[in-house]
Amino acid sequence: MTSTEPDPDRGRPLLIRIGLFAAVFLIAVVVGHFLLRGDDHLPVFHPAQLDPRLVDPAVRRAEGEHHISDFALVDQHGDTLRLADLEGRILVADFFFTTCATICPKMSVQMARVQDAFKDEPRLVLLSHSVTPEADSVPVLSAYAQRYGAIPGRWHFLTGDRRQIYALARRSYFAALDQGDGGPDDFVHTENFVLVDPMHRIRGFYDGTSTADVDRLINDLRKLLAEEP
Repeated sequence: MTSTEPDPDRGRPLLIRIGLFAAVFLIAVVVGHFLLRGDDHLPVFHPAQLDPRLVDPAVRRAEGEHHISDFALVDQHGDTLRLADLEGRILVADFFFTTCATICPKMSVQMARVQDAFKDEPRLVLLSHSVTPEADSVPVLSAYAQRYGAIPGRWHFLTGDRRQIYALARRSYFAALDQGDGGPDDFVHTENFVLVDPMHRIRGFYDGTSTADVDRLINDLRKLLAEEP
């Protein structure tokens, strides 16, 4: 007698084909997502990759990874700050002076925006270096920091040895186009914000007078914070 019951094996080839099609489609969607999204990791900048005018001749041909040099400067509270004190922290650095009436107030407003966006993030520290340290004493920096709502321990306004500050600007952060030796006739005036990771490597440059570019910095900070354990 011929059985009228359905054969369970008859539908299997169709199910297998549907399953294979679904798997291929899912893989294509995932690959397409990553191709369109691009690489979310920020670049690590080496002196050879930068505009030569930004790079002090002493480090243009340096080999290996570039790292921010150690320093010993005094902040608005009169405390000495060294790079070793910032171990494991992400840094945003700029160079300013308190009597500047052009770009510096705009930069300080934008740096305050960065601070406010990450006020609950202890891994981020902001460093504003005075390029007129002989005039920007601890009391002067303290008043300036209060004007912009600097959070103690999170946003440091730094003064100290002029040559050390100018060397940092040109040989560590590559923040200034002009050349000089940090002497009395030398002067650094730059709008650059520089992003530095916990390994003290440069990960980005931004126009500190531009709201749009500081928005980009804030977005890049979120990416970098997500990279770090």
